[in-house]
Amino acid sequence: MLKPVFFAVALCVSTLAVAQDAYPSKPITLIVPNPPGGFVDASARLLSEPLGRVANQSIVVDNRGGGSGNVAYQAVARAKPDGYTLLISYSAYHVGNPALAPNLPWDPVKDFAPVALLTVATNVVAVHPSVPANNLKEFIAFLKQNPAKLNYASQGNGSLSHIGTEVFKQQTGTFMTHIPYRGSGPAVQDVLSGQVQVFITTPPSVMGHVQAGKLKAFAVTGDKRSPQMPQIPTTAEAGLPGFKLEAWVGLFAPAGTPPAVIAKLTADVKRAMEMPDVKTRADAAGIEIRYQGPDALADLVKSDLAYWSKTIKAAGIKAD
Repeated sequence: MLKPVFFAVALCVSTLAVAQDAYPSKPITLIVPNPPGGFVDASARLLSEPLGRVANQSIVVDNRGGGSGNVAYQAVARAKPDGYTLLISYSAYHVGNPALAPNLPWDPVKDFAPVALLTVATNVVAVHPSVPANNLKEFIAFLKQNPAKLNYASQGNGSLSHIGTEVFKQQTGTFMTHIPYRGSGPAVQDVLSGQVQVFITTPPSVMGHVQAGKLKAFAVTGDKRSPQMPQIPTTAEAGLPGFKLEAWVGLFAPAGTPPAVIAKLTADVKRAMEMPDVKTRADAAGIEIRYQGPDALADLVKSDLAYWSKTIKAAGIKAD
């Protein structure tokens, strides 16, 4: 009586093992919801080369910016769930967009299978040198004395730089005009030229310009100072302890991707991100590698969805 059940289970296990062993048998595409440049793209490229070494396959980075990330998310949500089309997900899009646009053509939980948390980054309050302030307190005082005089850049409507700066405005009682861009690259260029004066963004986007004296950095928005910019205080040290802002990047597959493929992927990602040369590159770019598996990433998405929904509504942030 037990033999049919035994053989069915054995067949299922064998099938999963074969699927896992056979994967990947062709190039894997990582779809990035941002243009080249900045934290999200840097995280994708940090992963692509070592993952290719581990998986013994070509890894293609496909930048599909636009629509506040929705172009990329919708493409992956509709992709064949076979492990060959994956999403490099940006936290603000994944957990912020659902609160900003309730009628999204994708669902942050139902449409994606978590694979691995890849990287995290604090943010830095960066301004053009023309702003007459030398620290965060002076900057906030200037904003209060000159409401609506300065513009701030974001990586796009609904990006973490957009949401975070609106929270900053709310907490400090200040006002700046939002100028959205399609990614960090064009935003940084306009901040460097002085067309836009403020950008709260991740260190990879502005670190080199701060070190070269082309931009001023008043604070990093995490619990500790950035190893790449140790001279820059945290917001708490600079007099604004209630303001914290951290971004993460995770890897997701379309929902319905076989568990064996997810298991192979997350194991390969872990091996890739633990390579010493990868950590060296991450440190140089101001990125913290923080690998976590599928279950931990699923829990992070769930908790962040609740947090950012509450935060966005409290701040009165609307999609432009």
